[in-house]
Amino acid sequence: MTSKLHKAVLRTAVALFILMLHTSLLAATADLKVEPPFWWAGMQNPNLQLLVYGTDISSSEVDIDYKGIKLERVQKVENTNYLFIDLVIDKDIKPGKFKIKLSNEGKTTHTYEYELLKRDDSSITRKGFDPSDVIYLLMPDRFANGDISNDSHPAMIEKADRSNPSGRHGGDIAGITNNLNYLQDMGITGMWINPLLENNNEAYTYHGYAITDFYKVDPRFGSNVDYVNLVSLAHSKGIKVIMDMIFNHCGINHWFIKDLPMKGWIHEFPEFTRSNFRAESLTDPYASEYDKNLMLQGWFDKNMPDLDQRNPLVSNYLIQNSIWWIEYSGIDGIRMDTQPYPYKEIMAEWAKRVFEEYPEFNIVGEAWMQRESMTSFYQKDSQFGDGYNSNIPSVTDFPMYNAITRAFTEPEGWTDGMARIYYVLAQDFLYANPNYNLIFADNHDLNRFFTSVNKDVDAFKLAMAFLLTTRGIPMIYYGTEYLMEGEEHKGHGDIRKDFPGGWLSDSVNLFTSEGRSAQQEEAFRFLQTILKWRSTSEAVTKGSLKHYIPQDGVYVYFREWKDKRVMVMLNNSKGSQAIETSRFTEGLKGARHGKNIITGNPFTFRNTILLEPRQALIIELENRK
Repeated sequence: MTSKLHKAVLRTAVALFILMLHTSLLAATADLKVEPPFWWAGMQNPNLQLLVYGTDISSSEVDIDYKGIKLERVQKVENTNYLFIDLVIDKDIKPGKFKIKLSNEGKTTHTYEYELLKRDDSSITRKGFDPSDVIYLLMPDRFANGDISNDSHPAMIEKADRSNPSGRHGGDIAGITNNLNYLQDMGITGMWINPLLENNNEAYTYHGYAITDFYKVDPRFGSNVDYVNLVSLAHSKGIKVIMDMIFNHCGINHWFIKDLPMKGWIHEFPEFTRSNFRAESLTDPYASEYDKNLMLQGWFDKNMPDLDQRNPLVSNYLIQNSIWWIEYSGIDGIRMDTQPYPYKEIMAEWAKRVFEEYPEFNIVGEAWMQRESMTSFYQKDSQFGDGYNSNIPSVTDFPMYNAITRAFTEPEGWTDGMARIYYVLAQDFLYANPNYNLIFADNHDLNRFFTSVNKDVDAFKLAMAFLLTTRGIPMIYYGTEYLMEGEEHKGHGDIRKDFPGGWLSDSVNLFTSEGRSAQQEEAFRFLQTILKWRSTSEAVTKGSLKHYIPQDGVYVYFREWKDKRVMVMLNNSKGSQAIETSRFTEGLKGARHGKNIITGNPFTFRNTILLEPRQALIIELENRK
């Protein structure tokens, strides 16, 4: 058994034991709910705050007797069903169980057995995703159905209805697990999975962004143990896992929304008030407080209450939840939904706390901004704006997305066509670390890329060649590899279609070559070829970027790391181009030979290079003259 597989099996066994233990504890103390459900000894931050929920417990006295634990404070709030217990845990405390006793007038009313587990030392040095990775974004409900028995669940309100584009279709963790080999064979090294936590609401629960339990995987996807098992198996195949998290809001049916702890747990209004979704107002030096407050405090949707992170009990609850999932599941990164929507100071504190525990981890924030300067504001160590530091290393590069979707479809001009990409990259001085920008051609909220480029396979190839060789961390949305189509204005169901072959009843299976059309197979193999090569190219994954201003629809750039160099030439014009190599002397550095990584053939440089119409040429340069 390989060491990776051994660790995967071990982690799954540990997770199963923890779940069984926690289940037995809940059975013994069913009248109390405690979150986090358990914790670990040896964390960098010695403070732990327990949310305790039970009927009329606020008048209780709290007693904890365990060597190495100090009961720092018990906070009582407006709702008598809550207590917040602040503990300080010694650095060298031994793992073990202890009892939390609640009493009234000297009589014990509740006893809850809590456990501190032994921390996995390897979790501290876990390496997060970085520019060497290519991330695959998948929506679990729409990717593959590996367990039909959980399509509906008696405790969950919404039942499966695959005929409804906005309904639950039955995809699950088992479906992802069953297709890890497909992702590995494609050349994917990371998965960003849309939220898997419980969404027990009446409708639109498939997307996962209206959480009703922050500590529980939705049973229609599987269990917590299934998720831990998925992470471990993915690691054994060289695939990192990024968990999608939400700080801004939760679901209307979350148990603490139904019985709010206090005023100020969420933003409340006399009547429903929606956010203006104008994140630009937060960096606008002339913005009114009215606009900024509506942006921050308005709800995303009637079914998504807006959490008030200014409340330290709320922010600490969310921060501890993130750390709990990292330690428990072994994930390699977090994608933070709607990064600008929560209060920025709290987001900075959250990231700081995460990196204190996991220095090599990584987080990408969804900063859906239209301009480079506004996007850069949300990246760690930004030098622009009001001095704010988000502490979040990666940001979503929507300006680059906008350029990619237009560059390969419009006529060339001074600022159009390939020049769009050039102008975005030319503003990289605004970013503290542009190599950590998450770059993409589409995602779960946008038009499908093949639709955006008018179903032009040549445009698809040019864009994928660029995406996988330029700076940044590339992300590919599920189905893009086989040219999935969809338009956002038709409803999100149109851009989140089921992956053909993920359901036993599907007549077409695109997980296999046999199921794809000739065009789909051509697109898949083109993408796979570059992905496989990219994982071996330090020039692309670590190197510097030098580019040349596009001319006549031809964009040329070099990637270089130590003595390794790659030349990329993208001809976006509809005609052949004879390109003089003398212009690229500083990039070629005398190289006369290389390898065409798309064809696998040797390549010899002449005084001119003939580019075919709409051709992408990627040459791995050789040092021999």
